[in-house]
Amino acid sequence: MTKRLVTAVLLTLLGAGILASYFLANNAWKELDAAIFYFFNAKLVPGSRFGLLVAYTNVRAFDAISFIAMGLLYYYYFRRADNAGRRLMICLGVCMLLTGVLIKQCSGLIPIKHPSPTYFFDGANRVGDLVDFPVKSGDRNSFPGDHGMMLMVFAAFMARYFGRRTFGLAALLAVIFAMPRIMAGAHWFSDVYMGSLSIACMVVSWILLTPASDRVAALLERLMPAWFFPVGGSGMFGGKNR
Repeated sequence: MTKRLVTAVLLTLLGAGILASYFLANNAWKELDAAIFYFFNAKLVPGSRFGLLVAYTNVRAFDAISFIAMGLLYYYYFRRADNAGRRLMICLGVCMLLTGVLIKQCSGLIPIKHPSPTYFFDGANRVGDLVDFPVKSGDRNSFPGDHGMMLMVFAAFMARYFGRRTFGLAALLAVIFAMPRIMAGAHWFSDVYMGSLSIACMVVSWILLTPASDRVAALLERLMPAWFFPVGGSGMFGGKNR
């Protein structure tokens, strides 16, 4: 077994363990979820600056900001790459989108369904009641945290192709942009840090730590028109931009 395959197996076991803990220690997860929800929900009161912060970070425009932040990090490397690298990065971007679709389908196989905290607890403060514009404050089925799952997919791809430092930045973005849903009560803490994380570990590891992502990217690159960033460099970051 290669080192990457061993890592994929270990990550799969980690993801399975995290998921199993939800069933084996369900009360512990529920207590943690409730404690985190009540901590933030108590602060969602009319006139509070925290309430406004949570409201503004749960609008669609803020979701767009998270994708822009990821895009800027990706673009940093895109600008440094030669044309061969740019072609590959475009294909890797498509791979990320396909991976997102795949794990979304896989998440539907997990027998966990529950409403978000704002629908579960009677009398919960809803951030949507604090402002006069639409915000994401709840869902009838909040498992898993789809937004957090996409952020984790991005972080995993950055780790695989751009190294640990870049992974650290991408992971920080994932934490920052996943938190507003939890603070608003639109997701349980476990929706993101149990559900999304376990699925990412079990599925994405087999895409990135096997030849799968490389082969899909190579296939897409062969299908890309030759005039689109014509190749003349020596690798992803090895030549000057043309």
